[in-house]
Amino acid sequence: MTQTLTLDGTRIHDIPSFYDEINRVFMVGVGWTLGPSLDALDDMLYGGYGALDGDAPATLVWTDFEANREALGVGTTRQYLLGKLAQPERFNSAHFQRALDALEAGTGQTYFDIVLEIIGAHPNITLLPR
Repeated sequence: MTQTLTLDGTRIHDIPSFYDEINRVFMVGVGWTLGPSLDALDDMLYGGYGALDGDAPATLVWTDFEANREALGVGTTRQYLLGKLAQPERFNSAHFQRALDALEAGTGQTYFDIVLEIIGAHPNITLLPR
C-alpha cells in the first residue's frame, strides 16, 4: 500500500523552514530531528524510521511547489554556498566555489534543484508537485 505524505509549501521560506517541514512530515514518532543537510535528507529518504518504511512506495505531494522553487532558488543557494565557503576547514572550498561559479553563470543547480535530484534518486517515492 502506498502512503501519501504532504509537504505544506506555505511553511517553506528558506532552508531552515524546509527542514522544519521535512521533520514535521517525515520524522513522525522519532525522538530526534533531521538537521539542515542534503546528505541527511538523502539518507532519511531511504527509510527505516519516521514516516518511511524502507523502500515501501510513498507519494509525496508538495504544495506551493513553484513558490518553493523561488524560495530555495538562486538567492538562497548563493547564501548557502557562501556559508560553506566561509568554513574552509569544514567544507571542500574548491567544490563549493565551482558550484557558486556555475550558479552565477546560470548553469548551476539551485538548492531546490538538488532537493529534487535527491528525491528523484529514490524510485519508491513519487513526487506530485501542486
